[in-house]
Amino acid sequence: MKKLLLSACIVSASLTTAQTAMAAGGHGPAGCGLGTAVIFKQANEWHEHVLAATTNGTSGNQTFGMTSGTLGCADANGPLASGVDLFLNDNMEQLAAESAQGQGETLAALSELIGVQSEDTATFNAALKANFDKIFSSADVTSGEAFDALVSVMSQDATLAKYVRQA
Repeated sequence: MKKLLLSACIVSASLTTAQTAMAAGGHGPAGCGLGTAVIFKQANEWHEHVLAATTNGTSGNQTFGMTSGTLGCADANGPLASGVDLFLNDNMEQLAAESAQGQGETLAALSELIGVQSEDTATFNAALKANFDKIFSSADVTSGEAFDALVSVMSQDATLAKYVRQA
């Protein structure tokens, strides 16, 4: 019974992946990841694309590839250096406290992660302090909302705008 259930799950996942792969015009790309970049590198047939997409989706390597720009994945080219959104998510409370003060180790780490040069660090700290209410708009603000507000604040500052990539 367990084997039958497992087989049904695999077939279901394969069919869903096949539909995704075929949606791009019959022989659409399987995305990036281990299946596309290594295992099925020379995929020409639809079933090879399905297997590549299934490998990419089930092995959990696409996230790593997109984050690191490896396994055939392009850089996501977000507005700030990669990892800022994760850093915000993991350090929201401490970052909010230090932003209100305009100084602190977590704030310095965020500045470094973004790539703010040492001569612009004081400007960065002052901007976060002055715009605390915009970035941390409520006690329930999500890291995504804080990230978007941070990008907005930096984009509007003449000194800090150079650290925000244009998407």
